[in-house]
Amino acid sequence: MSQTDFEVQIQQKIDSKTKPAGSLGMLEHIAFQIARVQQTLSPELIKPHIVVFAGSHGIAREGVSAYPAEVTAQMVLNFLTGGAAINVFARQQGIELVIVDAGVDFVFENDKKLVNAKVGAGTRSFLSAEAMTAEQCAECFDKGAYIVQNIRKTGCNVIGFGEMGIGNTSSAAVIMSKLLGLPIADCVGKGTGLDAMQLENKLSVLQNALTFHAHVGNDPLQVLQTFGGFEIAMMCGAMLEAYRQNMIVLVDGFIASVAFLAAFKMNDKILDNAIFCHQSDEKGQKLLLQKLHANPVLQLNMRLGEGTGCAVAYPLIMSAVAFFNKMASFDSAQVSQKTTS
Repeated sequence: MSQTDFEVQIQQKIDSKTKPAGSLGMLEHIAFQIARVQQTLSPELIKPHIVVFAGSHGIAREGVSAYPAEVTAQMVLNFLTGGAAINVFARQQGIELVIVDAGVDFVFENDKKLVNAKVGAGTRSFLSAEAMTAEQCAECFDKGAYIVQNIRKTGCNVIGFGEMGIGNTSSAAVIMSKLLGLPIADCVGKGTGLDAMQLENKLSVLQNALTFHAHVGNDPLQVLQTFGGFEIAMMCGAMLEAYRQNMIVLVDGFIASVAFLAAFKMNDKILDNAIFCHQSDEKGQKLLLQKLHANPVLQLNMRLGEGTGCAVAYPLIMSAVAFFNKMASFDSAQVSQKTTS
């Protein structure tokens, strides 16, 4: 594919910096991408946000997680009091953190730090029913878009997405299997830390669920309605809105990447704005990134979720913009360029 005139200008600016061509590796690709999205040779990252969507899953009752379902609500409370990993990393990087109750099976007190977007008190178990109704799925998309619209009004132009929901690696694995036409065994991982026997049970449960819903095709909305979590569907809607608002979209690990996959199936142009922050240690994400031809910024064997990969990668993304804007050129620094034979 030929480059546009503006893309040529971006590459020329990168290549004119006082360094061997390509020597900043992936930072050069990130700088190019952000300049192209923002259509400027002076890109900026303004008021970064990470949104963490939380939801309870009916499938968690089927023994697919090493943790009980009530941990979802307990972790939301931990987020609100600032004690989780994402709180620590977001504070460290000066990132605004937004916690969203997309559908947790718990009644939270009126806490101004929590965005109440509750669609229901958790999904149904997709082992024997659709996880949500079509109306609930549509509500997730509307609320996700609305949340991003409000964040955009603050001036934010870079937004990361994370999640919390015991059982949501099961949901994500089935969604990935359906949307990519892959065997479920290729998509299922240890989640919260299952042992071999628990993993075998998880795989069996998900295979049975796929058999029960054999009539479901690969339409992303139908797949989300059948197998999704409220937080996954809401994140998908939020990602699509972030693209519509021309924001830089920071994608976290496995769950967020599956939400992104659903968004990509609805609008493949969203890939232009997406930076995949890390390759999760959860089994399915490496394969998913390969299918999307996406290169993750980091590989740290993380599999926590919460948007932690976005927060940890953000300083490197800032570095990409910084070198593009502030590094001297060969001409301005009066440095001789590479000799040609």
